[in-house]
Amino acid sequence: MQKLLEGHRRFLKEVFPTRRSQFRLLAESQAPEYLFITCSDSRIVPDLILGTGPGDLFISRNAGNVIPVTANDIDGTTATIEYAVEVLKVRFAIVCGHSDCGAMKAALHRQGLEKLPKASRWLQHVEAAFTHRQPLNPADGENAELASLIRGNVVAQLMNLKAQPAVARGLAHGDLAVRGWFYDILSGRIEEYDENARKFVVFGEPISG
Repeated sequence: MQKLLEGHRRFLKEVFPTRRSQFRLLAESQAPEYLFITCSDSRIVPDLILGTGPGDLFISRNAGNVIPVTANDIDGTTATIEYAVEVLKVRFAIVCGHSDCGAMKAALHRQGLEKLPKASRWLQHVEAAFTHRQPLNPADGENAELASLIRGNVVAQLMNLKAQPAVARGLAHGDLAVRGWFYDILSGRIEEYDENARKFVVFGEPISG
């Protein structure tokens, strides 16, 4: 806890005073432009990766950046999506997977789940990733098979995202756009899924169609 305490003290002393007016505005309301759905993995720090700050991203996190689609089921992720789209009126909804994802490792190898019944059940939500596996990328080296499945999960969860009623309405009315990303921890680079070309491209490159 000492590390957290020291960090908070630095925040109060060095950061908060320089941004007091911003926090005063944020204390009363929020108006994020982006819904960011990503993994719980501690190595994924959205504000660090994207250069964003307080009030920019509305973030939902869970193991494997999953978006459940079970009929009549209620969960934190889909409730967050509904609120972000219907109430906060975000303009973009992004699903971001990442390299070396533990959830996808477990789905691929099915090892070490004996004492994790809830996690094992949760992995049912990523089964569609196997259907949407992406071509092996030599740049991924010995992790190419896993990376292929992780990218496939981004595609699968992107489809689940578009199936959410609030998202479907936003897309139909032109008020919302969705994106699927793959973040590589080693290189720090992001790939974006091009739905028309059905492949991942470097983030920032033109998307077909």
